[in-house]
Amino acid sequence: MKVGILAGGLGTRLAEETETKPKPMVSIGDQPILWHIMKHYYYYNFKNFVIALGYKGEIIKKYMVDYCSLNSNLTVDLQSGEVKMHGGEKPAWTVELIDTGLHTNTGGRIKRLAPYMGNETFMLTWGDGVSDLNLRDLLDFHRRHGKLATMTVVRPPTRFGLPTLDGDRVVEFSEKPQVHEGWINGAFFVLEPGIFDYIESDRTQWEKEPLEQLAKDGQLMAYRYTGFWQCMDTLRDKCRLQSLWDSGNAPWKIWEEERDASISNGTPRIHWNGHDTHALVRRV
Repeated sequence: MKVGILAGGLGTRLAEETETKPKPMVSIGDQPILWHIMKHYYYYNFKNFVIALGYKGEIIKKYMVDYCSLNSNLTVDLQSGEVKMHGGEKPAWTVELIDTGLHTNTGGRIKRLAPYMGNETFMLTWGDGVSDLNLRDLLDFHRRHGKLATMTVVRPPTRFGLPTLDGDRVVEFSEKPQVHEGWINGAFFVLEPGIFDYIESDRTQWEKEPLEQLAKDGQLMAYRYTGFWQCMDTLRDKCRLQSLWDSGNAPWKIWEEERDASISNGTPRIHWNGHDTHALVRRV
């Protein structure tokens, strides 16, 4: 099964970082957030990626072409020009890098990926958000309901601290998940090829007419997830993710947890308890 990743937006709300690179190439730790997303999918044995490029897409191309050499030890014969790689990480990824236009909207980018998705069920996410979502549970949910589209919905962290007041006195102050507001689109979609018929042109915004019409047609289902989820829209978001990574307690770094031997069959050892499609919040 292929995984589509939208990585072509301008990233204007993260302008401090995106003047010289696309947002998916903004680093958390020593690797771009795109790498973190791909590692998450790879943990669940999804390893065929189709990346929709746009703004500064050449930087993502160069990163993928150079990935193995930059993450390996090298022996260079300067006379012959021969380069041998040894050691290092060489993930079993196949990555298709597709130019989907500089100003193409999200729906248009998705439709431009249609020839590469193999006319079968595929996954889709944005290149700027991480989670500890169990992707196999998500896929099982999608297959059970039999509709065209599954959208993961989440309650995002608040952007501001939440004070608890006793009169004029603050008795508690903390940053908590947004538990009192509604669900929002957290991306991490599972989709059928029929969704391409809902996208009219490059100008189509996926979050508007296509999703609205899929909902009207009864073809859009929500997978409610209450575990860790964080997008990287602003510099503040980036700093929060970096802080979690530096602490050694990054909730989305599930690929370093102990796995069951059955992982090769796509069934990881770790599971989150919960009810129906919910998972318990993983505390950080």
